[in-house]
This record gives sequence, C-alpha cells and structure tokens, in this order.
Amino acid sequence: MRFKATVLCENTVFGNGPIAEHGWSVFLETDAGNFLFDTGQGKAIIHNANYFKKDLSSIEAIMLSHHHGDHTGGLLDVLDYTGEKVVYAHSDIFRDAYNTRYRRMSYAGIPYRREVLEGKGAQFDLSRDFRQIAPGLYLTGEIPRITPYEKGDAYLVIKDNDQLRSDPVIDDQSLIIETEDGLFIILGCCHAGIINTLKHAVHVTGQKRIHTVIGGTHLGPVSNEQREESIKALKEFNIERLGVSHCTGMKACMRLYQEFGEKFFFYNVGAIVDNENVYVSVFASNTK
Repeated sequence: MRFKATVLCENTVFGNGPIAEHGWSVFLETDAGNFLFDTGQGKAIIHNANYFKKDLSSIEAIMLSHHHGDHTGGLLDVLDYTGEKVVYAHSDIFRDAYNTRYRRMSYAGIPYRREVLEGKGAQFDLSRDFRQIAPGLYLTGEIPRITPYEKGDAYLVIKDNDQLRSDPVIDDQSLIIETEDGLFIILGCCHAGIINTLKHAVHVTGQKRIHTVIGGTHLGPVSNEQREESIKALKEFNIERLGVSHCTGMKACMRLYQEFGEKFFFYNVGAIVDNENVYVSVFASNTK
C-alpha cells in the first residue's frame, strides 16, 4: 500500500500557523482512500486540517485508538464535516474513565455520549478483534499484555458500580499498514506497551519486518526501569525509522535518540511520513 500520514494534532508545533494541543490525530492518505486516526481533544483539529489543506469531508472512515479524551474529543466537530461516517473502535470505547494524577480525579474518557455522536452521524463499528479496514490497512484490536515489565499507568482508573479500579486501557489499539518494505505502524498512545503492540502486529499479520513506527509510545509516564527494558527490546526489531509523539516524554526522547541516532525523529504537528520519506521541521529533527 502507498500512503502519506500527516499529523493534525500533537503536543508540539514549530513555526507559525498551525496550533498544538495535548492530543493526537493523523490524517492518512492511501491507495484505498483517506482516513482519520484519532481526533485530538478538539481544540486544534479543524484549524490544522484547514491549515494543511486536508479535507475532512474526504475521509472514508475514522479509527479511534482508545477512549481517552485527548484522542476522541475532536470527534463531534469532525462529524460536522464528514456527515454520516463509520467510526471503528474497541467495544469498551465508552467506559467511565478517570485520571487521578496530580492528587485530583478528572474525567478522562470520551467527552460525549454515544447518542450525541450518533446524532451527528457517527456509525460505530465496535470490536475487540484485529481487523482489516481497507486492503493493506488494519487495526490491531485488543493487544495481549505479555511482557512482564510493561505495567501501564497507575494513575488511570475506571468507575465500575460506583467503585474505582485500575484502568488497564484494554481498548488501546494501533494502526498497521502493510507495504512492500514491511509494516508501518501508527501508534495511538500505546497504553498496552510498545513491545506488546509490535509483537502483536507481527503475530496477526505474519510479517516479521517492521520498517517504521510512529506515534505515541507512552514511555513518558512509566518508571525508568520499564523505559529501559522497553528501549532494549525495541532495538531487537531492527526498525528503520522511529518517529515519536505525544506521550513519549522528553526523557524517553533523549534516550531513544541516543539508541537510534539518525533513525529517530520527532513526529509533531505538520510532520509527514510516507513510504520513502520523512518531512519534519528542521527544529524537530535532521531526518529528511
């Protein structure tokens, strides 16, 4: 599959015009049509889509990586442009989720009721399974947690029968693109763990070669021990390009640059990755 992936929402922006927010969204142009992966938290996506001349009305479908509001909050506004549209997500996308970081509890889930989104035209296609969205384009589905060191985020909780319990973000999933050069994997927030995610992608596709990994790695909010274990395991995949975003954190970015050198780049607002090239701000990386 031929593709071009442009970041519409992310924590960082370089230059004047587009805006940043704590969130994540990628506009994906492929042989099978255009798609949107996540929608940010809603402050930036329409502005940035217009700035980068990405026509939201042209997309075939929307894919959601998981239930958190910084990935789903822009969905309502996007539906104003798309009209009725299939929204692929995990069956647990509407869970009652909270974040207890900073000694307070704040709502962290999708900020709109299902009925409101459906009233705007969302046609939810919910599943826990690995599935094909278009030829050569797949959602991982629910990712098995098999590594002993990827433990998730202790500050995330869900409310279940008025009781709070740890939220493993079981609905976390990523996007896989099959190409002649190997797998191109676009991460959402990688709550399942980056190594669990990559191993699952190899297993479900039967392809051992991972060419490029881009997106949120969730190596920012984890312990130093987990971060080092994940980076050590990541090097064993022999990835050609590693572009990180959103929840990776500056400490993890520095460590990844140390380990991956010129294969590493920041994948921030406006950055583009296609089958052959990476286009980012000169302030973000020297990769071209």
